[in-house]
Amino acid sequence: MSASAVTVRPIRSFDVEVVGVQALGPSFKRITFASDEVRSMGCGADGKTLDLRIKVMIPSAGRSLPDFSALMEMPAMTWYQAWLDMDEASRGFMRTYTVRQLRAESGEVDVDFVLHPPAGGGKAGPASSWAEGVRLGDRVVLIGPNAQAGPCSGIEFTPGTSRRILLVGDETAVPAIASILESLDPETVGHAIIEVPRAADFQDLVAPAGVDIQWIARGGRPHGAQLDAAVRLACLPGSHVDPQAEAVELEDVDVDEVILWETPAQQGVQPNGQLYAWIAGEAAVIRELRRYLVREVGMDRRQVAFMGYWRIGKSEDA
Repeated sequence: MSASAVTVRPIRSFDVEVVGVQALGPSFKRITFASDEVRSMGCGADGKTLDLRIKVMIPSAGRSLPDFSALMEMPAMTWYQAWLDMDEASRGFMRTYTVRQLRAESGEVDVDFVLHPPAGGGKAGPASSWAEGVRLGDRVVLIGPNAQAGPCSGIEFTPGTSRRILLVGDETAVPAIASILESLDPETVGHAIIEVPRAADFQDLVAPAGVDIQWIARGGRPHGAQLDAAVRLACLPGSHVDPQAEAVELEDVDVDEVILWETPAQQGVQPNGQLYAWIAGEAAVIRELRRYLVREVGMDRRQVAFMGYWRIGKSEDA
């Protein structure tokens, strides 16, 4: 086969080694992965990762991962079905994470893991358990964008001409919000509202002077309750009525059955310069915030990127 006939796939696997581990607080651990392959990891057209999602393939205890470089030679997404068809004990686990920082020139990528406590006294999930016990030299596989294929998919933050923003999320959205804040133009104004388990999880983030960052420590209160209240204070009913908004009724979303995910990027819509909202985290909390922003604040739904990163009581496998 000639070089010109070689298929450049937009998604590829990256075999990586753990070269750095840093505690960011009781609920966060930053793990740095490295290999020469990471030099080929892609990002946005402007070189920014923003809220870029990748898959982290975590091996089962005492097992090695399958050969993903061979699997991904299969057509389209058939590699994924082939992986699912493997024995559960040997195929490992797939989890979705946001790239915190990509240093492609040195072949390094940082991923911030949330250390979730076990639910209901049970066992912690495979990703949290792996991150708790991670050691330098451990190996995993990342699946993400191939720089040779051009600007990557997996980035949802697309504010268009908007320079007023609202970023909202729980601990699972912290890496994305942190990366987005670092990328903003200096004249951007708005709010970043972040709820995390405890005050010791607050982080120093870089942002334009006009963007207010509000950290909320959940403590023992219900997940998202304080986040919801803070958003309602930052954006009062009727405060951002978009004169260009279409009168579209929001459909009811059963977050236990359907993935809650709708963004302007996904729809091929360019935000129009009004307030742009990016909200991510626990699906039921995000659903209610979306309803409030569109129905009561008056935002055009095409100005809101909302993503249910996870659901209480359900794993990513569910």
